[in-house]
Amino acid sequence: MSQQGYVAAPPYSQAQPGMGGYPAGFGSGPTQPMYGHYGGQPQAFSGPPTGMMKSPVSSAPGMPPPPVSSHYSPNVQQNGAHPQRYPAPPAPTAYGQPSQSTYHSMASQAPPPAQQLTNQMSAMNLGNYAPGPMQSPPPPTSSGAQQPFQMPALPGMGQPQMPPGPQSPQMSPQMSPPQSPPASMSMSGPPMAGSPMAGPPMAGPPMAGSQMAGPPMAGSQMAGPPMAGMGTPFPGPSPPGAGGFQQPGPGQGYPQQPGQFGGQMAGPQPGFPGAFPGGAGQMSGPPQKKRDPDSVPSTTQVIEDDQAKRGGQVYTTNLRGQVPPLVTTDFTVQDQGNASPRFVRCTTYSLPCTADLAKQCQVPLATIIKPFASVPKNETPLYVVNHGETGPIRCNRCKAYMCPYMQFIDGGRRYQCGFCTCVNEVPVFYFQHLDHMGRRVDFYEKPELSLGSYEFSATMDYCKNNKPPNPPAYIFMIDVSYTNIKSGLVKLVCDELKTLLDKLPREEGVESSAIKVGFVTYNKILHFYNVKSALAQPQMMVVSDTAEMFVPLLDGFLVNYQDSRAVIYNLLDQIPDMFADTNESETVFAPVIQAGVEAFKAAECSGKLFIFHSSIPTAEAPGKLKNRDDKKLVNTEKEKTLFQPVKGVYEQLSKDCVAQGCSVDLFLFPSQYLDMATMADVPSHTGGSVYKYNNFQVETDGEHFLRDLRKDVEKSIGFDAIMRVRTSTGFRATDFFGAIHMNNTTDVEMAAVDCDKAVTVELKHDDALSEEAGALIQCALLYTSVSGQRRLRIHNISLNCSSQLSELYKSCETDSLVNFFAKTAYRAILNQPLKSVREILVNQTAHMLACYRKNCASPSAASQLILPDAMKVFPVYMNSLMKTAPLVGSTELSTDDRAHQRLSAMAMGVEDTQLWLYPRLIPLHNMESGSEAVPAPIRCSEERLADSGMFLLENGHSMFLWLGHASPPDLIQSIFNLPSLAHLPAHMSALPDLDNPQSKKVLSIINALLQKRPNSMKLQIVKQKDKPEMLFRQFLVEDKGLHGGASYMDFLCYVHREIRQLLT
Repeated sequence: MSQQGYVAAPPYSQAQPGMGGYPAGFGSGPTQPMYGHYGGQPQAFSGPPTGMMKSPVSSAPGMPPPPVSSHYSPNVQQNGAHPQRYPAPPAPTAYGQPSQSTYHSMASQAPPPAQQLTNQMSAMNLGNYAPGPMQSPPPPTSSGAQQPFQMPALPGMGQPQMPPGPQSPQMSPQMSPPQSPPASMSMSGPPMAGSPMAGPPMAGPPMAGSQMAGPPMAGSQMAGPPMAGMGTPFPGPSPPGAGGFQQPGPGQGYPQQPGQFGGQMAGPQPGFPGAFPGGAGQMSGPPQKKRDPDSVPSTTQVIEDDQAKRGGQVYTTNLRGQVPPLVTTDFTVQDQGNASPRFVRCTTYSLPCTADLAKQCQVPLATIIKPFASVPKNETPLYVVNHGETGPIRCNRCKAYMCPYMQFIDGGRRYQCGFCTCVNEVPVFYFQHLDHMGRRVDFYEKPELSLGSYEFSATMDYCKNNKPPNPPAYIFMIDVSYTNIKSGLVKLVCDELKTLLDKLPREEGVESSAIKVGFVTYNKILHFYNVKSALAQPQMMVVSDTAEMFVPLLDGFLVNYQDSRAVIYNLLDQIPDMFADTNESETVFAPVIQAGVEAFKAAECSGKLFIFHSSIPTAEAPGKLKNRDDKKLVNTEKEKTLFQPVKGVYEQLSKDCVAQGCSVDLFLFPSQYLDMATMADVPSHTGGSVYKYNNFQVETDGEHFLRDLRKDVEKSIGFDAIMRVRTSTGFRATDFFGAIHMNNTTDVEMAAVDCDKAVTVELKHDDALSEEAGALIQCALLYTSVSGQRRLRIHNISLNCSSQLSELYKSCETDSLVNFFAKTAYRAILNQPLKSVREILVNQTAHMLACYRKNCASPSAASQLILPDAMKVFPVYMNSLMKTAPLVGSTELSTDDRAHQRLSAMAMGVEDTQLWLYPRLIPLHNMESGSEAVPAPIRCSEERLADSGMFLLENGHSMFLWLGHASPPDLIQSIFNLPSLAHLPAHMSALPDLDNPQSKKVLSIINALLQKRPNSMKLQIVKQKDKPEMLFRQFLVEDKGLHGGASYMDFLCYVHREIRQLLT
């Protein structure tokens, strides 16, 4: 396929002086916005060097398209000096002077009149997923990155909407694609992959070059400034400039960015009535049809297609660089030399060969590692390899562990390391002959030679002080201040622990858990309990000097639950009564964690603290906090301080915890502000979790809290862990995101790591990569198991390398990309105004898509929005991310909730971020109660809801049952056992268990979801048009945000405009 139109173009823009990290403020004076990774070096958005443009290889028919997506940061720096990824905060005269012109004003204006949106979209020529070179819709297998998603031109003014042309299968269910092209298309030969339909233009839409067909627009008043920076009437192609960014003269700076995301507005443009949320275009003419939301890419459709194509199949990991099924697809993994995607996913499975290519496309290169991911029952658990005294075999030079990428040579006497190419001697005990293929004869008998993931038993060299570790311990620390006693929480926890302690994690096939347990209660002072099995009654010891924390007893504090069961029962019965008459309302917090660390030190073990705490610690003690919540800081330079922990005591505490292998899980029951940013600091650096129950009431929140507690205590986990990521030559791991602590630039330390925690690792080039050798990554995690054994868990993955950008875009994984962007943005808000962070997210989205358009797509009208197949729903997720609580500056959101969401996201894996940014909305009113199947989810938008329907929405953290105001009485009767919707009580948080098929089916769907997700969710039942419905609406991520933020359609238009600006 000829790339002629694109090869010759000179670079998009030469880097300009002073562009490095938005120096004197984002856009003060003539600097350009930087389309880089946050704070990378100046980004010349240059075309590929002319010699490198082979025509892109499109995926062979029959190769599955990589369903995924990615992100790259161009700071090429030595490992170690991590420059701030996001640049220093801009000076106060930030990029958009009118303060309300931020991203949010997209939502603050009234919804745009239909005409204007259409007009806006007609410019965008949205639509038509361009089919590949075939006439009927291509079979799902052949859609590669070369069949990008394309949107058709919008109908011209007042002309009838065209039937959709041939579509690739990613259509939303309402529009099944016609099986052959409509007659009007008279196709002249198959269209090129990714090009707009060959053949006459579709009836109606103005094609490139045609000025707006029809009279100018109806006199819609549009609120808001018209758009800047577009020289030509919007729909036509931009004038062929010198090929790249029309570089304004050095003094002129950049064409000002359009308003919503910054910049001052220029006057109205000729032929472009109105702007993004509306411009003052008074024009008359026939009204236009509303834009059809089904013509923009649908997340639910992409998920459904992947499930249809790859669901229920066995995914074997024997190929380098193959793209796995989506995280939402059900599949079985067979490990044949690369780690399962449950453990490791990447933003792209084909790395660009050079740093220049990476910089040009701006697709971040990263891998998301979930070292302890749960493996379904039908997949093989990891093998443990034991080499006895000698320990695991490693490369002498780079210390990589023996794995499938080591090449045996010299008759099997030596091996060449795949990571650093060093040739090593094979130890005598490990020697084995090679077969005629050069493979060892025992290849299939050794997990470390044939599998991507496995474990090694570690020797004493891998243990602290060269002695074997003791089994870990769990300490339950209960705040017995007035609020927790009065709410009934203390009794609830004590009652639950009696049964829960039977379910502590244990090794496969062992009868009881080796984990020891201990108990502390506290308010202003701490009470430790001796529960030695020999005692008839538990003994309490009090420490009131919280400044010098120590543990008053060694023997009898941490015990085996089975041995001391009677004494522990006794204690758990007594605690609620002992403090029943308390009126102590002040609490301490830091000393409680300190006590836990001291206890583990004394017992020489690692472990976890479960802290049940109610309020901000105000008692005189180390770590005392004061209320620093200040809504006046929202949307100012200082807003970032709301997310930063108070320095000092808690920082040191995190280090002490990590050094001892003490992880902290925090259960919070606040009724007001408690400085989440500081209190959650220790859990978020020790591999812990934070659970929050606002205004806790046992009746409505008790079950929800207990489900969380049970999952938390029972989940599989490793302690005192240290992880290192090694790579083959040419690139390396430069940055790490997660609930982790880093003392140096390479070792990721985690006091504990459980099955839900993921670490996102950014990769950068330090040299060219070769297409033949590919790229190898090995993640090695050293940890203590629940039985007290020291082990090494190894995950290996091999990726392709390519000098073709089309290959990179084809093997992108949208879900992984979004995980990376969420974490980088959430880290950035600690140092930068939200507005800059949002701007960078939009710029990078536009940049990645513009680069694809310029280098990989067939030439087509500028008014066409072309998206790579693997990234076609990427804009939905990015827009959703920008509407999350931490990134919207709204005074209506609680500071603690924003901080909590920021910290939770940092440890999420790909599956969790996907669901959190695009909730599942399931229609329950018309399902067949007889069948097992869950109804297919629908798009998250208000227009998909039906007045007579019942819908379940969940995102892994919240769950709603939405009832339309016209719900039929028989539906209400069968689910709630009430005659009609009017009888439904407010604040109902559970469904009755009724003996009818519909009720049973709904309950089974809800319970299955609660079991599957890492967190418990409290069911909130909302009626249409009731006040609580507002809460539910903020999860409809395709609509405008409640607290600011664009609808998906508006955001797509906006990004398209940005792309066109980059390309002209």
